[in-house]
Amino acid sequence: MSHRGEPNGERLVVACFATQGSGSLDERRIQRLLGPLEPVAIGFDHARRIRSALSLWRDLRRAGPDVVVMEGTGLAGGLVLLCGRVLGGRSYIVSSGDAVGPFLQARSVPLGLVGGAYERLLCRLSAGFIGWTPYLVGRALTFGAPRAMTAANWGMPPAEPEAGAAVRERMGIPSDAIVFGLVGSLNWTARYGYCYGQELVRARLGIERDDLHVLVIGGGDGLERLRALAGDQLGRTIHLPGPVAADAVAEHLAAIDVASLPQSVDRVGAFRYSTKLSEYRAAGLPFVTGQIPLGYDLGPDGLWRLPGDAPWDDVYVRALCVLMTGLDRAAIDARRPQDADAGGRFDAARQQRRVSEFVRDVAQRERRRRGPA
Repeated sequence: MSHRGEPNGERLVVACFATQGSGSLDERRIQRLLGPLEPVAIGFDHARRIRSALSLWRDLRRAGPDVVVMEGTGLAGGLVLLCGRVLGGRSYIVSSGDAVGPFLQARSVPLGLVGGAYERLLCRLSAGFIGWTPYLVGRALTFGAPRAMTAANWGMPPAEPEAGAAVRERMGIPSDAIVFGLVGSLNWTARYGYCYGQELVRARLGIERDDLHVLVIGGGDGLERLRALAGDQLGRTIHLPGPVAADAVAEHLAAIDVASLPQSVDRVGAFRYSTKLSEYRAAGLPFVTGQIPLGYDLGPDGLWRLPGDAPWDDVYVRALCVLMTGLDRAAIDARRPQDADAGGRFDAARQQRRVSEFVRDVAQRERRRRGPA
């Protein structure tokens, strides 16, 4: 176990884990954000939630942290924190990129009601909240979180243009073509008949333009549905190669001219930035999105806002068709973000420093609140 000595002589112990599991992107995110505090990293097996919850309880008792930070809002991990708070006064901080209640309500109304109650309790009993967006921070404060801050995630360094040209050559995409693209998980949502990238495929099928290509990178149970939807355009103007290694994402982004950030205009999509946003910003890509808060907060340069309630909405797809039909390279270059990271909100080092300061302040406050051991 490692500790981080404090200037005032205090030795704070901070623990962390991710409900998505050991080795996940969420775990890497929270460990990096807390790096200056040298956190005690606790493993969590997302596939064996009950066993992991019991192990988490034991590990936290052994570590005796001043505060534990949970990345994600999974029920198994959250219940351990709630029980520790109620039974032993253990302090915790939640870091989240989604509004739990609305997200679960998209699957079923009863599940959404239970999820909403859980989310409120998790915030109210917490010592603090780290939101991926300022909108989630406001939600958590409304639910009773005593302190909160925003850490919007970060993207990898951009690839050289030559790397993007090589990807195009492998895919059979002409160097002078305009490419709309997306990188993400293609998980099928039966309720809406949708997965990420479907809006791009549908829109491309609705236009007659040989120099307009679509490139969707990612895996999931929606991939084969997209391939079936693409029909005879698959491999010609619509490219669906599947997932790529994490270290190859940047070069695939370099092959794209306009990115897609599809989010619904509701209590699910409106609270999100999504991990793709920081990646698009790091790559200097303009992107297409809906009329969600970030579309106004980050605009007007760097993006196009389309009408419609969701990316599976016909209104949204028709507007995307119109954009694809009339767009030229000059218009794309004019729309590129002038300051891809205004204020450094997507800078990893700045987020690390701010999050570490926030967690240190919360941990010191909780130690004072508990008094001498």
